[in-house]
Amino acid sequence: MASSAQNQYHQQHFPTTSAPPPTPSTTTTSTSTTTSTSTSTDLLSRLLHRLPPTLSNTPTLLRRRSTLAATTTTSPPLIPFPDLHSSLSSTLTSVSESGFFQLTNHSIPSQLAHSAESDSLSLFNLPRHQKLQHFPKSWPLGFDDDDEEDAGAGESLFLDSSCSTNSSELSLSSLREFTREMGKIGLAVVEALTCAMGLRNPARDDPFGVCSLMWISDSLDSPGDSMVGSDKFYPYVVGLHYQIRSQNCSVLTDSGSVSVSSQMDSILVTLGDIAQVWSNGKLKKVRGKPILNREESTSLTMSLLVTLPLESTVSLLPKVVTSDHGDRNLGSTDTECHVNQNQDDDGETSEESKFNSFLFEDYAWRVYHDRVPLKDPLDRYRIQT
Repeated sequence: MASSAQNQYHQQHFPTTSAPPPTPSTTTTSTSTTTSTSTSTDLLSRLLHRLPPTLSNTPTLLRRRSTLAATTTTSPPLIPFPDLHSSLSSTLTSVSESGFFQLTNHSIPSQLAHSAESDSLSLFNLPRHQKLQHFPKSWPLGFDDDDEEDAGAGESLFLDSSCSTNSSELSLSSLREFTREMGKIGLAVVEALTCAMGLRNPARDDPFGVCSLMWISDSLDSPGDSMVGSDKFYPYVVGLHYQIRSQNCSVLTDSGSVSVSSQMDSILVTLGDIAQVWSNGKLKKVRGKPILNREESTSLTMSLLVTLPLESTVSLLPKVVTSDHGDRNLGSTDTECHVNQNQDDDGETSEESKFNSFLFEDYAWRVYHDRVPLKDPLDRYRIQT
């Protein structure tokens, strides 16, 4: 049974509602963020979802074709976790151009990851009625297996940072510990990334400025069939994907589908759409999570997303200045970022934003339900120059 503190956290960041949040079509937005192009995209998305299965699978076929075009395999930049700040600063150009990197020498033991995977498999093996009983719908949290429009998407389970459930019968101690440790690393990555970019980390001023979700999914694709973009999307700042086995995966970046090879027991870190807006477009992003090029018997993936509370507004982060005083939060870095309170007092013009600000809940709902994988979902918020 979830504790009262967990329930309070859950209610604060992921409020339970009997009805879904308003769709973008009924949400009031500024005229600058609603264009004829985005309206056409929404209409196309809804049309594709209403087509018969043989026709509605056309985007899937295009995604498969795009995946096959990624014939070369790349190895992500290697960054040791003990040297996260200094290494990320020195490799920022490479990381920002690729949209991902590989974290090694971290503190999560392989045994814990395997135990967490076993806990996850036990959840997916439950009868459907028990899944609904233990994980009631509270979007985005809970089980989702009703995606009739995309038969290859399989099941997905979103858990909060405490892996809260409505049952004391489930034994998820390993999954909870794994999620907690991955969350700590995720916050450290956000701190190092914003510091390297010279941006203020929202979590410094507000402990609830960011939050974590454990995203577990079981794809139903046939072995060897990688469908980048076929799984559900959910917006995030950074995504952490523990590589339990040594195998390739495919990621969908701004440059197209990329085949990635990473070391076993490393953590593949992907930069998300929120990080791209925060950086004013300087960071390339990965859409969704990596998709396994599966040759293994299991198709289960576990990804820790550092994301935003639903009530957040997404916009460009303010600049910071740095000073050498040691970081109070991490303790393993030589640099601490401080907000430059007088950055505009000298009359200098602030950096012009390339994105309009937008409500996170509106965007998350749109991306999760009305995704059009062949089009960048952030295009509707870009400021045309």
